[in-house]
Amino acid sequence: MNILGISCYYHDSAACLLRDGEVVSAAAEERFTRIKHDISFPQNAIEFCLQDQGLSIEDIDYIAFYEKPVLKFERVISQCIDGFPRTTKIFLKSMPSWFTEKLRIPHLLKKRLHYKGSVLFVNHHLSHAAGAFLPSPFDEAAIVTVDGVGEWTTTAYGVGRGSDVKLLGEISFPHSLGLFYSTITAYLGFKVNDSEYKVMGLSPYGLKDKKQNQYYSKLKKIINLNDDGSFEMDMDYFDYCCKEKMPSQKMCDLLGGSIRKPDTELTQRHKDIAAALQMVYEDALFNIFNFVQKETGSSNLAFSGGSALNSVANGKILEKTDFKDFWIPPDPGDGGSTIGCAAYAYTSILKKERVKKFKNPFLGPGFSDSEINFFLNKNKIAYNKVTRKEKIERAAQMIMDGKVIAWFDSRMEWGPRALGARSILCNPKEPEMKGILNKVVKQRESFRPFAPVLCMEDVNDFFELENPPIPTQYMLGIYQVRKEKIKEIPSVVHVDGSGRLQALEREMNPDYYDLIKKFGEISGTPVLINTSFNVKGEPIVCNPFDAYKCMMGTEIDALFLGGFLIKRDDNKGDIWDSSLKN
Repeated sequence: MNILGISCYYHDSAACLLRDGEVVSAAAEERFTRIKHDISFPQNAIEFCLQDQGLSIEDIDYIAFYEKPVLKFERVISQCIDGFPRTTKIFLKSMPSWFTEKLRIPHLLKKRLHYKGSVLFVNHHLSHAAGAFLPSPFDEAAIVTVDGVGEWTTTAYGVGRGSDVKLLGEISFPHSLGLFYSTITAYLGFKVNDSEYKVMGLSPYGLKDKKQNQYYSKLKKIINLNDDGSFEMDMDYFDYCCKEKMPSQKMCDLLGGSIRKPDTELTQRHKDIAAALQMVYEDALFNIFNFVQKETGSSNLAFSGGSALNSVANGKILEKTDFKDFWIPPDPGDGGSTIGCAAYAYTSILKKERVKKFKNPFLGPGFSDSEINFFLNKNKIAYNKVTRKEKIERAAQMIMDGKVIAWFDSRMEWGPRALGARSILCNPKEPEMKGILNKVVKQRESFRPFAPVLCMEDVNDFFELENPPIPTQYMLGIYQVRKEKIKEIPSVVHVDGSGRLQALEREMNPDYYDLIKKFGEISGTPVLINTSFNVKGEPIVCNPFDAYKCMMGTEIDALFLGGFLIKRDDNKGDIWDSSLKN
């Protein structure tokens, strides 16, 4: 049985393919269109999933959609009526897309794909919940989902047992932890639904003492936490119900100034606000977790929704709660809910056995050496052919010599993190490397940290973490670096002594694993800097054309592209043909 899971028209459009209960292909639309967080119909992602498995649309038994548009439309209309006439602008701007696209999903599937089969609509937070539990390693678990808003729901909890997923409680719009975080993101001058992670990265620069940070007490008073894990927000501080901007004037007055203009100076006040936001968010999140743990009695947590990308909070789950283990999928956001809705359709609606446990995140496009060779030759790109052994040895030595390399290997990762298939790698022992990467390679803000990648068995040598939970493989948790190791790997240690860890098992990515080990042999330190293969404002690269273009537009020294080594200094940068086949 083939089920296609789809998400689109809000942010992070994506598609996945479930074959007989196993996720075999998945990709975000942004990787093909090169539009970050692309919201459009995922035509390219769908075509990839079909082609990857040698299928046509006639082979698809069901299409699962990640939310129920009619319920979401009901909430939008209710929101506009309640806020009239202040909501007039939002109403006029949003209505055309509802009647041309969002309420016509079956028609669009027939028109765009020539699909004639059944469409199964799954509630948004049920998609998140199913995506969190059904592919997880747990036989039973408590489930929590937290994001901005689905149809009406912003937060939900439930239980998963065997093949059954059941939601037991929820919090409804407009009270939303995700929108609370996004509101302060907007106040700090960053882009909503894009830059919340920047605020998370900024937060360690602010005061972390709740008594000393005046903004903590100010933000704390606008969100009331209850013993049952629920919360209510004082909506006078928020404008997102009736306007396109999120912080109200009352919020600006509370925080002592107007909304920061993008690209202006980040002062200590802004950093303290970011720190206060993170602390208040964690207060609310762990209040939810602790209630759910007591309510369900489970020692396992399956967590999803866009807020599950907050790796600072994730790194504290085992410390701040009574859960003994937890699972977060590689993409817990709206893109990842494609897997959730497909899995729920297969298991709960169609009454099949539980979907197979998630194996690895490399579900996107991959390219053979013959395809890459054709591309290189057609564009007259200078290269050297390398064996697997040569590739690993030369890459490790170049990194040791202070070079910045791009690593393009195997199938593209699923989710927003680069996990060693589309990565930029360099030496964490070089104190200046963080500044070099931010300024001339990634072309982004100087305060942004970089992630360390280690092999699983070496984690405890460098981090205060004895048994890394599975989500560390997907770079979804931040943990403290051992104090005696900070000077050894300065470029991957954030200002508060932490690092967003990727802990790798060899079976997930053998070449990547062996490269880390080889660098450890040469340097004495089996740790690399791993950051996504892209520049500021662009999605992670997808194909050889994207990879070469990105290298030549930055200060990346060399690109390991499958079985080929391309050096920037050997090439002029002009390419004219992105095709991979004659």
